[in-house]
Amino acid sequence: MIVGAVAVVVLASCGNDASRGPALSDGTDAASRSGARAATPQAPAPTPQTQGSNPYTLHPTPYTPRIVFLGTSLTAGLGLDPDQAFPALIQRRLDAAHLPWQAVNAGVSGETSAGALRRLDALLAAPVAVLVVETGANDGLRGLELDSTHANLEAIVRRARAARPGVRIVLAGMEVPPNLGPRYAARFRALFPEIAARERLALIPFLLAGVGGVDTLNQPDGIHPNQAGERIVADNVWRVLAPLLAREGGAARGTVDAAP
Repeated sequence: MIVGAVAVVVLASCGNDASRGPALSDGTDAASRSGARAATPQAPAPTPQTQGSNPYTLHPTPYTPRIVFLGTSLTAGLGLDPDQAFPALIQRRLDAAHLPWQAVNAGVSGETSAGALRRLDALLAAPVAVLVVETGANDGLRGLELDSTHANLEAIVRRARAARPGVRIVLAGMEVPPNLGPRYAARFRALFPEIAARERLALIPFLLAGVGGVDTLNQPDGIHPNQAGERIVADNVWRVLAPLLAREGGAARGTVDAAP
């Protein structure tokens, strides 16, 4: 698991967040790279679009509940076409199951938890039914104070609930390499289950489980998941997301366990 931990942290660090630390990408988000509509407060267009015009919004209507994926390069799908990133794969599963949910990729490469918190209000300006939070690994890579990371994650949860009462929140667990010290690594790993338990969140134990450190599941840089790796990441997310959607009434409109 140590090798996998290295992969998740370095992957999440790619970008141009204002915080100190390495930046390997141009910091663009998934929507701007694809030409797809960005995750902005505007309401979805009332006319359907095809996957070719927007890989994240296959059936947008004013009444489609949104699943917003707030994250880093792991969510944005750095190095891949946006329609190959796991939020787009989740959308395909929803459509295959005839579930009227809209997956919104709000991933920004290189972002820290502070950056995610700063742009949260804009994402919450439009209705959000489910918020999937994938952030914090860049904090760990840069050796940031874990109390600050903890506070930012809790602030994201509480601000989302205040702005959108009834929103369901899924927290993606992260890990850091041991070069920062075993105590720091252990404390960092514990942040996510602690917050999930305290705030009663659904938890993805480790987003890159089964992918991190596996050469055949990553791009040539050995850091970012390739298409096959993204499918496994989508499995990790779907395993937690599907039961939540069923509780939200998804099962009444189709089967949430479809995994084409």
